Order: sequence, then structure tokens, then C-alpha cells
Amino acid sequence: MNPRSRAFGLALACLLLVACRFETVSPGEREASVTETLSGEVWVYTSLYRHVIDALEPTLAAALPGVTIHWFQAGSEKVTARLEAELAGGGSPCDVLATSDPFLYERFKSEGRLQRYVSPNGLRTPSSYVDLDGHFAAVRLSTMVLVHRRDTPAPTSFEGLTAPEWRGEIALGDPLTSGTAFTWAVAMESRLGERYFEALRENGARVAGGNAAVLQKVEGGEAKVGVLLLENALAARRKGSPIEIVWPSDGAVVIPGYAGILSSTVHSAAARALVDALHSPEAQRIIAEKGDMHAVDPRVAGPDGAMALSELVTHSVPWTEALLGRGIANGGRVKAAFSKAFSR
Repeated sequence: MNPRSRAFGLALACLLLVACRFETVSPGEREASVTETLSGEVWVYTSLYRHVIDALEPTLAAALPGVTIHWFQAGSEKVTARLEAELAGGGSPCDVLATSDPFLYERFKSEGRLQRYVSPNGLRTPSSYVDLDGHFAAVRLSTMVLVHRRDTPAPTSFEGLTAPEWRGEIALGDPLTSGTAFTWAVAMESRLGERYFEALRENGARVAGGNAAVLQKVEGGEAKVGVLLLENALAARRKGSPIEIVWPSDGAVVIPGYAGILSSTVHSAAARALVDALHSPEAQRIIAEKGDMHAVDPRVAGPDGAMALSELVTHSVPWTEALLGRGIANGGRVKAAFSKAFSR
């Protein structure tokens, strides 16, 4: 076989492999889904902000006119706690799970709790934010960045927070109670090691709780620098907050907000249609404009003047299967290391 034929054969094999991994349903399942009436009730368990849900509802209602959509909205940790309790008790009404706890989805996938479905509306999503086996895909991206008061110098990197110039001036979220802070901690541990947490504590960093508490400490002057969600920073800035946003040179930390369909759903076609609607251009625009998060559709501009999706991918810590696996396998150890460092 000549080199050109060999290269063509390899390319064809790769295309066939990708096609197999992204097959959404079997032929029998596809036929059933076409004939299934889009009606009834669908429950969505989500950590999306309430005002974003309110903005999305007209778009979702237009896409699913015969379906009544119910929402259980809370922080990712509370959503997980409720869902786990219901499943342990025999079953949950949840049809679609849409939270910002990326590690939960991988665990649910391994336990067989998520069905395979790849929305045709989500095919533009960067591949790093999609499960290549088709069990879940991001519908939004939250991002951990640095913020500082306007009357102070700007920090440049997460690693640089251990420098003497920031001694006693740093506010952090608590990965023991905040899901986004936990994802940030996993990313930092994977790049800088557990010693990073000890260095932050030795430099006088203070654990503030959730993102709202971090923002409050920086706005109030108790800290000059904070590790904060971009969406919180953008919303605060519009209200006149004295903070500035810094994209860390060692990479922002993106937290994919996945959507997945539970395998236990009895409204599979309606759940898939809802996932399709969340990936639609209109819903993606609403997520960016109302939620101050990055849409996963590259055609949608970044939130409130922030960088475009293509730039975000290159200015953030690479989201890889290895990082996802590290959070699942070593998550307990990361929390223990953080707790030990800050309990001294």
C-alpha cells in the first residue's frame, strides 16, 4: 500500500471510530423516540441561577409545547444530595440533570445512571467539554478567575498568590462546601501539588466559604485579591463593585456545566428534546447574556465583553479526561489536603 492510500485508510478508520462513539441511540430506540409523543412532565434538577431559568422558560416552552417542565433549583451540592437520597430510596423524578459538578457525571456514567444521547444542536461544543461516549455534554461554562480591588496592584497568576506581596490579602472559596471551589482545588493540586495549599495558608490566605463570601471580602476591603467565578465578578462589576477581573497567566479554571439524561427517565423523547433546546442558539445566547457564563456554542459572544469561547479554551487549564479522573479518584485526598493546610 502506498503512503497516500495508507493515510486515507487511517483517516477513514478514525472517522468511523468517532461516528461509532457518537451514535446517539440504536435503530430500535430511534424509531421508538420518533413515535413517542412529546407530552407529559419533565423534571430538571439544576444549579442554574433562578433568573436564568426564568429567562429560558419561554424558549423551552416554545420548543416543547406539550411538555410541562418542572425545576428543582439549588446549588450543585444540594442538588446532588437530594438526587442521591431519592435514588437510594428507590427512585427519583429527575429526568435531566444540569449542574456544575463535572465529577458527578463521570461517576453516574460508570454506574449506568445516564443514557447515551448526543444532541445535534451541540455538535459545535468544544470536544474537551463533551463525553466522547455520549452520556453528557456541557451546556454552559463557568470559569474561576482572579479579582482584585481597583485601588490595589493586579495579581497575575494563581501560583503567584503565594508571593509575599499578597500576604494576608487573599480570599478563597472552600472546596469542602463549594463545588466550583473544589474543581479549582483539583486543578491546582494537579498542576502545583498539595504543597500549594500549605503555601497559601502560610501566606495568610483566608477561606471565605462560597463565591458570594469571597466577593464580599474583596468588596469590603478585608482582602485585596480573590479567587472568584467570572459570572459573579461580571454581575458585581455592573452594579458598581470596586473590583477588576484578571485572567490568570497560568490558566483560568473552567467548570463545565453538563446536561445528562437519567437512564431511569420514562420521558426519554421529551428529555432529549429539552437537551436539544438547551443547546439551541437562542438558549445559548440567554445563558451568556443573563447568566454571565460562556455558551458552548462558538457563535455566541462571550458574556458581557469577556473573551470569546475560542480564546477561553486557550486561556484556561486544559479540561482533560485525566483531570476529570483525578477529581474522582483523588477528590477526597484533595479535600483532606486543603483541610489539613488551613486547619493549622
